[in-house]
Amino acid sequence: STIQSVLTNIACLPAPMFSRNDVSIWSILKKCIGMELSKIAMPVIFNEPLSFLQRLTEYMEHTYLIHQALTTTDSIERMKCVAAFAVSAVASQWERTGKPFNPLLGETYELIREDLGFRWVSEQVSHHPPVSAFQAEGLKEDFVFHEAEPKGLITLELPKYNEAYTWTNPTCCVHNIIVGQLWIEQYGSVEVINHKTGERCSMTFKSCGLFGKELHKVEGYILDKSKKKLCAIYGKWTECLYTVDTAAFEAHKKSDKKNPEDKKGKQQNSVDEEPEELPPPEAETVQVIPGSELLWKITPRPENSSKYYAFSTFAMQLNELEKGMEGVIPLTDSRLRPDIRAMENGDIDQASAEKKRLEEKQRIARKNRSKSSEEWKNRWFQQGSNPHNKAQDWLYLKGYWDRNYTQLPDIY
Repeated sequence: STIQSVLTNIACLPAPMFSRNDVSIWSILKKCIGMELSKIAMPVIFNEPLSFLQRLTEYMEHTYLIHQALTTTDSIERMKCVAAFAVSAVASQWERTGKPFNPLLGETYELIREDLGFRWVSEQVSHHPPVSAFQAEGLKEDFVFHEAEPKGLITLELPKYNEAYTWTNPTCCVHNIIVGQLWIEQYGSVEVINHKTGERCSMTFKSCGLFGKELHKVEGYILDKSKKKLCAIYGKWTECLYTVDTAAFEAHKKSDKKNPEDKKGKQQNSVDEEPEELPPPEAETVQVIPGSELLWKITPRPENSSKYYAFSTFAMQLNELEKGMEGVIPLTDSRLRPDIRAMENGDIDQASAEKKRLEEKQRIARKNRSKSSEEWKNRWFQQGSNPHNKAQDWLYLKGYWDRNYTQLPDIY
């Protein structure tokens, strides 16, 4: 039996978020000087009601770009779609300043979206250091997409063309944690490599810069295997991505340097502005170079998004527990976590108490294992080397979708 999470009628969560204004992160961090960051227990008010495993699933919001890549026989056109997918995969982080719940060791999450043509399974495979592994596949067996976070190698395989693409995500940074308005920036180089043809898309996620002029910008080139520039890619990871021929792009950059009067970026010239003063995604702030082709545009968030942790419609659907799921999904699925469910329902005290209980339960289980020399065994993923670049990776073991879930750990 297949479970489908189409949930098109979900437009909000059961309860709006609490104000974080009355809680100072600094007062908590002061007590933790010298401690390792991953071991600091932050109050639940700073969380959003999703597990990190669920948050990762938001990579798949724009899966149509993979399907688009499959329809073209030209490898450069496919690279444009895959590069757009790589940028779109981080777009959900825009204004998402809530921290997802740390997954418990052995926690899993699945999502089937027949409307988007994929199914997804993920598992928390290590607690210290925390590692989350996932595998998504096309329902027509037309693609496989997998990675182990954090900072793992992302791999997309298109069997029809016998191609594999790999890349790693940019660095994500949350600013003003101690004081001021939180805001998010992604920066660094991302190189999408087609291992069959040697073609690559080399992109830079720009850091904000002094006056915020470069905020959210992404630009780069698609190169052939001898590194010759074939076309340019530009846009913003919060909005859209375009492609244009190299000559037009470089001429535009030259003329931009001559008149730094950044025509459209004016309203964005201060990093200290309140986020509601930053332009909403519909207000296009990318200057379109004549002759450009649009590759991807972000799906606008629902109007009430700011009341609900800045979630997109896709994110609002991730924790929905439908009637047909109970008794079918494994008892380790994130939807069954009591602390996240309590927070989604607006019960912060219950969420906080449950989070403490679950963390304590996990500690005791780990202690008991170390006493009995019993090894923790992951159920759905195992360590191995990525077949495309031989890097250390977590590979899916198969069998999850057979729905035979015996001897699962009792983690909740």
